[in-house]
Amino acid sequence: MLRHGFVIGGGMLARLRRGREKQLSPLAIVVCATVVCSILLTGCTPEYINQRRIRENPLTLKLHLLNRKGPSVSPRTWGTLRRYALVDEYEDDAQFCIDQISDRIAQNRDPELIYAAAELSYVQGRRAQDRGSVAEALGHYGTTVLNSYNYLLNPEFAESRNVYDPQFRSACDLYNEALEDALRLLCEEQMMRPNQTYTIQAADSEIVIHTQMRGDWDNDEFDHFEFVSDYEIQTLRSKHTTFGLGVPMIAVRKPHASDPDSAKYYPKEISCSVTAMIRCDVHQTLSDSETDQEVCVLEFFDPLQANQVELANQWVPLETDLTTPLAFFLDTPMFREQNRETVGLINPQKTAKHRGLYMLEPYDPDRIPVLMVHGLWSSPRTWMDMFNDLRSFPEIRERYQFWFYLYPSGQPFWISATQMREDLASVRSHFDPGHRHSPMDQMVLVGHSMGGLISRMQTIESREDFWSIVSKEPKEKLKGDPEQRNRLVSALFFNPNQSVRRVITIGTPHRGSKLANNFTRWIAGKVIKLPQRNAQNIQALVKENPDLFHNTDLLTTATAIDSLDPESPIFTVMSEAKYSREVKFHNIIGILKSPHLFQKKTGRGDGVVAYQSATMPDAESELIVNAEHTKIHMTGQAIYETRRILLQHLAEIDANDRIAAEPEERISLQDQP
Repeated sequence: MLRHGFVIGGGMLARLRRGREKQLSPLAIVVCATVVCSILLTGCTPEYINQRRIRENPLTLKLHLLNRKGPSVSPRTWGTLRRYALVDEYEDDAQFCIDQISDRIAQNRDPELIYAAAELSYVQGRRAQDRGSVAEALGHYGTTVLNSYNYLLNPEFAESRNVYDPQFRSACDLYNEALEDALRLLCEEQMMRPNQTYTIQAADSEIVIHTQMRGDWDNDEFDHFEFVSDYEIQTLRSKHTTFGLGVPMIAVRKPHASDPDSAKYYPKEISCSVTAMIRCDVHQTLSDSETDQEVCVLEFFDPLQANQVELANQWVPLETDLTTPLAFFLDTPMFREQNRETVGLINPQKTAKHRGLYMLEPYDPDRIPVLMVHGLWSSPRTWMDMFNDLRSFPEIRERYQFWFYLYPSGQPFWISATQMREDLASVRSHFDPGHRHSPMDQMVLVGHSMGGLISRMQTIESREDFWSIVSKEPKEKLKGDPEQRNRLVSALFFNPNQSVRRVITIGTPHRGSKLANNFTRWIAGKVIKLPQRNAQNIQALVKENPDLFHNTDLLTTATAIDSLDPESPIFTVMSEAKYSREVKFHNIIGILKSPHLFQKKTGRGDGVVAYQSATMPDAESELIVNAEHTKIHMTGQAIYETRRILLQHLAEIDANDRIAAEPEERISLQDQP
């Protein structure tokens, strides 16, 4: 995407000829400095998350957790204590009162008593923790979890349980917060990890907890866990959560020496959403003791794969948070290092090492890849609002997996298209060399701005069209170093990627942009530093083949800004090229209702790309959005339209699968005697 910093002084130096050096005037130097400063300032990255001073806890007000005198029980629990003549016992000795409640529960299976026991135990656990008594606090939290679990899930109360009673949600909060407080203590004391066993000594029982990871991540995949309640979202526009049982957590992964080859597609220090849930369905008595032993299983669920779990023969929704772990990851130093948009623009060589395809979750052979391709002066960071919103829909995340492509955006877009073609082939050969995973052949590309051009180039049958821009001679006559020849030929001769079935372009300059004018291209030539080796290789080929090339503009185009020149012959070739018949195209275009002065210069459009350049006749659908170029793909309309297209894609795939299955069914019926 073209930033407005390039618009400043856009009418100046219009007479500069391409490739001709001019003496800089003082005013031009000032303008150049202004543009460079604009680049550097705009390149600053936002903060996505802040750490809370006090963690979020829904019981804070109800149980006065921040009161100087310490936490206290709720009025409803006080009423239960009065009903069962336990107020004096509680005021004299809280633990004795809890023991008395246990005796009364044995005589009278009243859910109100069970809830009171859970709440009293939680209050005592907080007090013990404040005193620094970790073992005692863990015991109380364990008792809270057991009693709240009993209140919520015991089949004995199935007919009398009232989910509309506010106490029911309070019991969920007690379960969740007691479990979270216990996990926090375990993390501090023993660096809690899956596939381990922990023992907690409660007042009258021993709680044995086995831990397991559920989902595609391995037990030892993560370095440590954080709690989402410690953080608040800053930059992402929506926070996607679900309410139920469990503790939403941030699982932080770090590279290990034993990582499989597929780990190269994960960003370093990636963080993932998990929900910790403890089930207490097993009860047994030790043979050599009168102490009861509760055997529980602490499970870590991936909410992208499961948002409900079966407990006590009923389906229970998980408490989940998909957004906070994402924001946590976006704020890591490693992610910031890999997603330096300004460096990727002005110094592509410096960021080339980060180029490639990235996954934020393990590859799933049963889900369709959606590859998101950023534009000029951008990075995968630009997709995070759309990604965050799309995967909040269960019907989307159940059938799709989202990938991101990162490339140095300062280089011409056809070079990036060539590299992306190679990287997609590498991904396919790595995960599905035998081409057995049918979802891989239903891939969807989503490209913003220049990323839309890169995406469309994955669906073109080049034939001789692109080669004819630079030469009238057959490619076999090309002389020079074999590696250099192969690199050039691969950029100009290619076939459609057979995995791609749908392309969504957003704010894409299909016919170039007027902002790629003489002045902006001159500025870009002064600011952007492309790898010298590439230029030297091309120069060597041109020198060795003096009579082969009739037009070297495509070969010597220096920057991405140059490549977006509306007069470039590549746009004519792309518009007339043969596209794969298997691919369907969709378009989202920005048209500002009230553009400012500079935005009007590009004509009717989004301030950077005119409508005449953005529209395409082969698009199955076209949506107009009132948004600036840099924000089109972040609007609710664009995100919802992308969701609609993805659901349409699924509907067509499922319909074709049903049609393909019908002949087999008919044959089987005819073959029956």
